[in-house]
Amino acid sequence: MTLYVIGAGPGAADLITVRGAEVLGRCQTCLYAGSLVPTELLDRCPPGADLIDTARMPLSQIVSHIVDAHTAGHDVARLHSGDPSLYSAMTEQRRALAAHRIPVEVVPGVPAFAAAAAALDAELTVPGVGQSLLITRVSTLSTDMPPGEELDRLAATGVTLALHLAAHRATEIADILAVHYGKHCPTATVAFASRPDQQIVRCPLDELPDALAAAGIRRTAVIFVGNILDPDSQPGLSESYLYSQARMTKLRTDG
Repeated sequence: MTLYVIGAGPGAADLITVRGAEVLGRCQTCLYAGSLVPTELLDRCPPGADLIDTARMPLSQIVSHIVDAHTAGHDVARLHSGDPSLYSAMTEQRRALAAHRIPVEVVPGVPAFAAAAAALDAELTVPGVGQSLLITRVSTLSTDMPPGEELDRLAATGVTLALHLAAHRATEIADILAVHYGKHCPTATVAFASRPDQQIVRCPLDELPDALAAAGIRRTAVIFVGNILDPDSQPGLSESYLYSQARMTKLRTDG
């Protein structure tokens, strides 16, 4: 028996990877967060599969279900929204399962920030404007930020930010970031990326709290902050060497 930790993608059922769908189709037990994972994905499970919604389940109970399935000889799918490498709680689950010596395989998925960028029709790395993306979040009651990763310190880099799980703190975010990015810095927020109820809000940084409040966006959103969101207005915009005339000439010259 193997535990497969599968990235379900950002929301749309058809954004699961081919590998993820194939693995899901042969797992006799599937644990999923009903509040985040589209139920349409469960149609890919084999007939008679044991489907377990973990949305309101403590870690100990989740582990118990996995161990029981292992004892029964089942392959188990643990569906996480987005990609398991980001904010999935995969690490704490694997720690809790370590004593049971259950084989684990991770199947990557489409992360929420990538789906959000697609919704914005945006490239997040543009030559001469920005070549870095900093993915982070803010402290919550359940998860504090480690020392050195406070938003004010991270923002001092000035790179493009992708803020997850932070829409409910929009006022605080805008106040902190304005010091480093300026109050007129462009922002773009995508809630429920790729889903039928997807919402997009574009506004300057100082208008972010009111704009999100007006749209009713408080969770399941990615907030991008940075000049990359308005690359055509940047005087430093330059051509990528990859497609430049200089590179094409060099390729022809070198044969």
